Amino acid sequence: MILQQAVDEDQEKVGFDYGYQIDLTTSFTGEDSLDVSIDAGQGKLSELDLNSGGNNLVVDGIAYTFPLGDKTTVFFGNSMDGSTLFNTACVYGGPTNTLDDCGNLNSALAVGLGTAAGASYDFGNGLTAAIGYEGEGATTSGLGTKEGKDAIAGQIAYTTDSYGISFTLAEIETSATDDDTFTALNAYYALGDGLPSISVGYEWGDDGSAAATADETSHYFIGVQWDEIGDGTLGIAAGTQTPIIEDGDELMMYEAWYSYPINDGMTITPLVFTKDQASGDDHTGLMVKTSFSF
Repeated sequence: MILQQAVDEDQEKVGFDYGYQIDLTTSFTGEDSLDVSIDAGQGKLSELDLNSGGNNLVVDGIAYTFPLGDKTTVFFGNSMDGSTLFNTACVYGGPTNTLDDCGNLNSALAVGLGTAAGASYDFGNGLTAAIGYEGEGATTSGLGTKEGKDAIAGQIAYTTDSYGISFTLAEIETSATDDDTFTALNAYYALGDGLPSISVGYEWGDDGSAAATADETSHYFIGVQWDEIGDGTLGIAAGTQTPIIEDGDELMMYEAWYSYPINDGMTITPLVFTKDQASGDDHTGLMVKTSFSF
């Protein structure tokens, strides 16, 4: 259950949204996993990453993950992120749709092209490498052709309980002749002993279109999270709403939230956020998110 009160250009608006999701998991060997997500939801609160397909339950994603030997894991599916097996170095868990990507907006390869596949390799001692792919499988020409769109990304990461760093590189096809490239650097450090964790992310991109006059973008994020404030978790973050186009305006977003577990199956998360607007007027929102799990 979601309740939002937002103030935008001197107009107060109150809205209600909901999201419902069923996650089904089956294993055939004890080491593999067939995962199916079925969901429904509706509303207009774009800041909360809720299901919004309507009141009818639909299959939102399906994937099959299995090991190849002791160190390699492979997955393929549909309506999944190509970065499903990535290990991006971020421990911030904010509830908003804008800042929860930790600055890794395009490199995370959540392009939504349909078909997805990927593989990861665990070197041991916290060092991993992964590759992901998304393709527009609905075209009659098939995957990996000039007529269809494709996106591919690779990542190398080193993570421990106290700190981590990851480097991600993605190439996303936007037309038969143009590709956009994005590079992201993420890191976190957990201070421990009641102190917060700090997560940062920075992504820069290049528009491969020959017609582009401003072809460079940048996107960044910083989030601080206390996992043991009373019985709940407190988080504060700031970052750019969307990638900053070369020589363009920098529109920021700020948020603060507290997630409190009422019991084993219910969590309440109040949130306040502010977003810069190109018009010069800030957009401020107050939300209360109530989550139920069974």
